[in-house]
Amino acid sequence: MRIQSLLATLALLGSTLSAQTPAPAAPAPPAPPAPPAILGFAVTGSTTLGSQYIFRGLTQTDGKPTVQAEIDLAHADGWYLSLAASNISWLTDAGVGPMSAGVEVDVFGGYKWGFAKDWTLDIGAYRYLYPGDYSKVIITSPSTTEGYLGLSYAWASLKYSRVLSAGNFGVAKADGSSYIDLSVAYPLGESGWTVLAHAGKTTYTGTGNSPLDYTDTKLGIAKELKGYTFALAATKADTKDAVYTNALGHNIGGNRVTLTLAKTF
Repeated sequence: MRIQSLLATLALLGSTLSAQTPAPAAPAPPAPPAPPAILGFAVTGSTTLGSQYIFRGLTQTDGKPTVQAEIDLAHADGWYLSLAASNISWLTDAGVGPMSAGVEVDVFGGYKWGFAKDWTLDIGAYRYLYPGDYSKVIITSPSTTEGYLGLSYAWASLKYSRVLSAGNFGVAKADGSSYIDLSVAYPLGESGWTVLAHAGKTTYTGTGNSPLDYTDTKLGIAKELKGYTFALAATKADTKDAVYTNALGHNIGGNRVTLTLAKTF
């Protein structure tokens, strides 16, 4: 009887200890693989499909679809370099003569300095290239070089760009032209939704170029889902018909709505 009582007591004690001991925690999900690297630069990229290509409030494809790609190299010290490409039609749509420029290629790079919590200073240069034959048209090459300085805090950023090349997107003797851009991408908690807002001001230098000046705004929403980002945005540019209407009779600014789907890798 004593042995049976002892066994019963041990069994009761064991069941009590088992009830008090927490179950082993589920294993943590594996960390995402680190991006590939070249000479210490992490390599990432993205592809984008859009209902049109909007740049500073202006359609670059006359409202037609766009396919874009970008490759980015970023170093832990803050240096970065990127290459991007997109289809365009605004040059041929302008009706200034035959040319082969149907693609825009952008090369840009610089340095980002995180000097305080959530604060970043960004300085760099941008080269917009439009490969093609301009020997039979009445404009100079639209290829343009800009220097820029940006300041961002968390989800808001302010950026100033200044043209360093002699021409500004085909407008001759417009060096010193500028663009100032205030943008907000405000995340709505953990929902994956982000509110997008933007305001910009384009200013042209050079004699007789002031009618090209305009402001542009954007308001939109974006949603991240399984590595894809959907965005819907309305843009408005107060561009003058006299200087921004193409040969098809369309003002390339004005009011527009654009839907995009982007995938990062």
